[in-house]
Amino acid sequence: MNVYDFDNTILRGDSTARFFAYCLRRCPAMWRDLPAQALNGALFLLRLRPKQAFKERMLAFLTRIGDVDAVVEGFWAENFARVKPWYLAQRRLDDVVISASPEFLIRPACARLGVGCAMGSPVDPRTGRFHGRNCHGEEKVRRFRARFPDAQIDEFYSDSLSDAPLAALAKRAWLVAGDARRPWVFPEKRAKRG
Repeated sequence: MNVYDFDNTILRGDSTARFFAYCLRRCPAMWRDLPAQALNGALFLLRLRPKQAFKERMLAFLTRIGDVDAVVEGFWAENFARVKPWYLAQRRLDDVVISASPEFLIRPACARLGVGCAMGSPVDPRTGRFHGRNCHGEEKVRRFRARFPDAQIDEFYSDSLSDAPLAALAKRAWLVAGDARRPWVFPEKRAKRG
């Protein structure tokens, strides 16, 4: 099986940030919260707020959205064309997507792609509250092994070095930058060559 990160790997851009902007254009009530959102972002950038707390505060805008499922469908109707052509050319039904983005947000896009399994951060789409750990770094490995205890990853694709724990499980791993894919080089492998 092949395993993929989602944002900036399969999708051009970050789905959560794009979804926030999409909702901001459609829900004027969200504008009242922008100063608090700016403070939230500043605290995160200054490393005074952990990533999961930052994301949960940012996703609190979901409480202002009526029918979240309908808004998510509208978002993907507008943004599905951002899926990278190289992925469309090689996708398989047994592909697995593991992302730090909210699972409720990536699942509809993955369903359109015919992806067999999509895992993301467990976020309540009505409140923005997490009901589990942010699906990032080692958590991706834990989630993958919980679902596929004995599976071998043939190829893994990601744009982020934070996915090194999952990349290390694959026979071949690829670092994605735009549409370019290059072999993932692990520091210990580089040291052995020199």
